Amino acid sequence: MKTIHYTELGASLFVPATHKDLLSIVSGEKYPKLRSVVLDTEDGIAEESLEDALGALELLLKKLQKRKLYIFLRPRNTKVLKRFLNLESIEKIDGFVLPKFSLENAQQYLSLLERENFVWMPSIEGEELFDEKRLIKLKELLLPHKESIILVRFGLEDMLRQLALRRKCDESIFDRAVTRFVLGRFIGIFKSAGFCVSGGVYPCYKDENGFVSDVERDLLEGLFTKTVIHPKQVGLYHELVKVTRNDFEEAVEILLDDKAVYAQNNKMAESSTMSPWAKEIVLRAQIYGLQ
Repeated sequence: MKTIHYTELGASLFVPATHKDLLSIVSGEKYPKLRSVVLDTEDGIAEESLEDALGALELLLKKLQKRKLYIFLRPRNTKVLKRFLNLESIEKIDGFVLPKFSLENAQQYLSLLERENFVWMPSIEGEELFDEKRLIKLKELLLPHKESIILVRFGLEDMLRQLALRRKCDESIFDRAVTRFVLGRFIGIFKSAGFCVSGGVYPCYKDENGFVSDVERDLLEGLFTKTVIHPKQVGLYHELVKVTRNDFEEAVEILLDDKAVYAQNNKMAESSTMSPWAKEIVLRAQIYGLQ
């Protein structure tokens, strides 16, 4: 089984599988700072372009020389996933993003992947987002496959569509009561079960200040890695997730100190309860550096 820690993904650039520069992107030549890429055959392309996308991916796999860039495919549905799995050299990719993951298709996805050596990321985008009981059922379905799941995604734009809403560039998704409630419950259900949850897409790709605020709010809410739709957001994200020296020093102290409870910078520190946070901070610092 491939092993990828979610912290390594950084900003995951979503690229339509029909993109003209597909090979140079996935080889790491076009965007050297890119750590992970998702080649999309779902919302990113039109239905009539699906066969062209599949042909492009088949050609890409034949030419691809794997580099230190995590590559994921996003099938349109379970039928397309089955076609992916039958492609020659499919082992060159690292895994899959599973769109519209729901109680209706979960077993189909799981039966296709349970014997495969890939990691994957379910993306929950439908009515389950608004139904706690159905979310818990999805969580229970995923728990036996935890080692294969890097993180769980939510469909941010799909959520807004179902609410007939659209946010402004200077507005956090956590600013509105309904989306704050839906996301808070989603994060609580999956993170408490040990799953990481990725940050949602920020659609205003020309608004750098808005992107910065969006990432900072993600981090505050415990969301790490982020779907991005523009390459200029990649390097910026990696700068924003660098660790402050103060957080790093506190994290190291929590991991090394043998006292159960002690004073740390005028606040209480508990080694046992704060060690999960401390481990993540140290790992982030190792990957992205200090501010």
